[in-house]
This record gives sequence, C-alpha cells and structure tokens, in this order.
Amino acid sequence: MRIIEALREAAAAGAPLVVAQLGQSLDGRIATPSGHSHYINGPEAITLLHRLRAEVDAVLIGAGTARADDPQLTVRHVDGPSPARVLIDRRRSAGARLKLLADDGRRRIVFGAPLADDPPGVETIPADAPLAPAAVLAALAERGLNRVLVEGGATTVSLFIAAGAIDRIAVLVAPMIIGSGPTGIALPPIDRLDGAIRPVVATETLPGGDVLFDCDLRGGQNVAR
Repeated sequence: MRIIEALREAAAAGAPLVVAQLGQSLDGRIATPSGHSHYINGPEAITLLHRLRAEVDAVLIGAGTARADDPQLTVRHVDGPSPARVLIDRRRSAGARLKLLADDGRRRIVFGAPLADDPPGVETIPADAPLAPAAVLAALAERGLNRVLVEGGATTVSLFIAAGAIDRIAVLVAPMIIGSGPTGIALPPIDRLDGAIRPVVATETLPGGDVLFDCDLRGGQNVAR
C-alpha cells in the first residue's frame, strides 16, 4: 500500500510527511443527517486506519470529532506503537475528560488554553486566533513530531487540504448510498475544472468491498504549496 510505504520511507529518511484519512459513502457522505456514522466503512478500513496510526509520530483531530466520537486514537488492531495525540480545540469546547487525553504514558498536545481538570502531562499550546495548518505542523515539528496523520474530522481534513498541508490522503469509499447528510472534503469554490485538484491516485478494493483511493496530492496538479 503506497501510503504506508511513503510513511516508512519518510521515517527512514527523517523527512516530514503529512497524511490524512477519510471514510465516505459512494455519494460522498460521511454520516446520516442525525450524525450516525458507525460504521460507514468495514473492518478492513478500520485496520488500515490503525496501520496509519502505527506509522506516524502524531495523530491529529479537531474539536468536532473529539466531541462527537471521543476517540482513543491509539493503535489496537495491529502491532505497533501508539503515536502522540493532538487536539485542535482553541475554545476547549470538547472539555478535558476525553479518551485521547487520558494519562497512558503517550504524549498529548492540545492547541488551546489549559483547563483546570486537564489530566496530568497534557501539553497546551496557546491558540488565541484561528490556527493555520502550517503553524500547527511547525509547532509539532519543533517537538520532533514530523510524520502526522490528520484523522478528522472532515472540516479539519478540508482545512489542511485547502492550505496545501497534506501530502497524501487515503479516501475509503464504502459501497453504500446514504443520500443525505454531511459530506466529506469541502474546499473553497472554483469557477473552472482546470482549478480542481488532480492527485496521482492508486486504487485498491479491500476484502469487505470498500475501495481505497490512495491519493498523492504532491504528485498532482493545482495543489497549494
């Protein structure tokens, strides 16, 4: 799988690499209108997500995903180390009692103000204004976290893509049509198709029927750099 190979090559070279993951239906939905999304993709897609976590220095999510899903962001379905866990929550709307902030010996970083009930060892980085993806990645690189998985949600992934901050993205498309509900990647509007992002794509059908679109954004066209 090329995205895994790219992460391992970056690790061997000591080079930075930012990847993202997004699961959606055939019609581009990531949940029903009520927010139900467990699970659009099959177990093989979940395993791939854990493989990605095991290959990066840090996994990052936004406040919306923290509130909605309260994920652990650990590696459980495959062998490998769990990465540092990063939360972008400038207003700390998700609170402190999150699974990803649990004191389990792994590094935990929040872009936002400290809270009195933050678990021991949580590092907070001031974020008084909306954060640019480049600033987030620079702060992580200063801490030795160079290979980063932007796991969600769709708003955060879209923000990083729009800023040209994603090198590769794994889009997992499930064989289902939801018909309504929130969509995945949403970028600023363009007038003409020649302004569209055209990544270099490799596809693979997983045993459960999901189709992986392994997208190299750096090898494509019209990506902000």
